[in-house]
Amino acid sequence: MSHGNARLTVHGRRLIVERFRAGWRQAHIAAAMGVSRKCVKTWIDRFAAEGEAGLRDRSSRPHTTPRRTSAQIEQQVVELRRTARRGQDWIGAELGVAPRTVARILRRHEVAYLRECDPMTGQVIRASKTTAVRYERDRPGELVHMDVKKLGRIHDGGGWKARGREHGQTAQQKRAKIGYDYIHSLVDDHSRLAYSEILPDEKGPTCAAFLLRAAQVFAQAGIPTVERVITDNHMSYKRSNAMRDAITAIGAKHLFIKPHCPWQNGKVERYNRTLAAEWAYSQPFTTNTARTAALAPWLDYYNNQRRHSALGGKPPISRLLPTS
Repeated sequence: MSHGNARLTVHGRRLIVERFRAGWRQAHIAAAMGVSRKCVKTWIDRFAAEGEAGLRDRSSRPHTTPRRTSAQIEQQVVELRRTARRGQDWIGAELGVAPRTVARILRRHEVAYLRECDPMTGQVIRASKTTAVRYERDRPGELVHMDVKKLGRIHDGGGWKARGREHGQTAQQKRAKIGYDYIHSLVDDHSRLAYSEILPDEKGPTCAAFLLRAAQVFAQAGIPTVERVITDNHMSYKRSNAMRDAITAIGAKHLFIKPHCPWQNGKVERYNRTLAAEWAYSQPFTTNTARTAALAPWLDYYNNQRRHSALGGKPPISRLLPTS
């Protein structure tokens, strides 16, 4: 296939040769075809040397690539992607390779994007749509994103993700109604500072109490004022008097996303995916208590150590002033 901006296809190159053999001068052929004289001469000479095969497209790949990343580094990139299931910024920092180089290596080895893979197994399960409209508030606390992620609780001994699908569930586990954990999260738009709690439901009073506690945590971290809180249109947010009172108590304004447009609450939606991949599904927990206990250490790591691609490879705490 010819280059998208190429003047000539194989048919056009053959026409150059036919006109030359019919007695046209090379300058006249070039003018008629809208190409340079050098281009005309190239195709005439190539036809003379190679015949019809010389008019076909050739690969533009260089014969040698002396600065290409070594096979050993490429293998480390692919293996680290497989085992850690992390993005190019994290892998690049771990191996001392530019993130863009990591991306090229992954594409060269036809490794699927993380957004297309199951966070637990790494298997390709879907393709996702991304938006080209990006924004970031100018200061911490100007806008915070709030949401709830629902996770099924874990049977004692672990479910099929811990023991494998071939084991299935026991009859006792199938009969047991273990319910769900509701992970309430608040994310600051500017700094990406996050706070999460595992709560028993997503009712209005529960959401309101969480918001008040989260505002206190943000204040201790260096965000004394929350100006706006954006949520989806769930009834616990939109029709709860307790939620309305809580937002008034912290002196904020309540914003709602447009119905069926979750990307407008994208900061916390993306955080939910990270939460699932790096905490909930990072290892096969055998009890719900073990998974619950792992949340606080991971949250501390996320805010204080984890490199964030939107923050230039720095953790969220780097955008906040010290409080002591």
